Amino acid sequence: MNYTLHQLQVFYKITETLSITKAAEELFLTQPAVSIQLKNFQNQFDIPLTEMVGRQIFITDFGKEIAAAAEAILNEVYAINYKTQAYKGQLSGRLKISVVSTGKYVIPYFLSDFIKNNKEVELEMDVTNKTKTLKSLKNNEIDFALVSILPKDIEVESKIILENKLFLIGNKYVDINPKNDLVEYAANYPLIYREAGSATRITMENYLDQNGIKPNMKLQLTSNEAVKQSVIAGLGLSIMPLIGLKNELDKGDLKIIPVKKLPIVSSWRLIWLKGKKFSPVANAYLKHINAAHEEIKNEYFSWISNY
Repeated sequence: MNYTLHQLQVFYKITETLSITKAAEELFLTQPAVSIQLKNFQNQFDIPLTEMVGRQIFITDFGKEIAAAAEAILNEVYAINYKTQAYKGQLSGRLKISVVSTGKYVIPYFLSDFIKNNKEVELEMDVTNKTKTLKSLKNNEIDFALVSILPKDIEVESKIILENKLFLIGNKYVDINPKNDLVEYAANYPLIYREAGSATRITMENYLDQNGIKPNMKLQLTSNEAVKQSVIAGLGLSIMPLIGLKNELDKGDLKIIPVKKLPIVSSWRLIWLKGKKFSPVANAYLKHINAAHEEIKNEYFSWISNY
């Protein structure tokens, strides 16, 4: 067999993403290049590694075993590289973070200087929903998670890095009700929800339940960005985190609708498993956050206090 480390890397990324397109994007390669590497790797085995059903790629049982072996080999290669850099006195290794989807507006600012100042550190970040983020944390697959609601079934330690505010949001054409009563708005406008399991959805439903509000109509969408664009288009109103709305509020495409008992205020928290033994990279990152988070907050997020 003459497979290369590059082929192992490509195949492993395909098994992670279950997509030639996504694998190409994450590896900064073209789709034809990824397809060629997969074909060349497959040709070295008599048993299929993958199957195509329609346009969907599936990994065979044999392929899953090869993927596990590929991961082990790649981890050993990474370890050799990290040890080499460590002997040179440079911080090196992988920092693994999972972020709930709205957290994508927060976490880059709390990573930027650390990554710039430690060029041998590799960042592995997954932006996904709350359920998948907490599953990765529970399985000890990541160093840190960024969430706005603490999990109840996992023992964690945490660091608050930013305030999180949720408001009722409408487009520029919504008339403000002088009663400031969500019941009135819910009777006249559909409420747009995030998908079940998202932190924003949970917070919104808790608020509605606590205030005895049962909307007549509702829409469900799978990302805050989709909700935001739907509100701008006039499909309805939503209770949304302020953090991803600055540009639209500044331009006047969206507006905050004053409502009793809003905003809902919580916190963006970096969390990790209680008692976790940190790698040198994870330990250095936590020290960076403890030292720099106030400065980062003041430099990039001072606008939040205006609302």
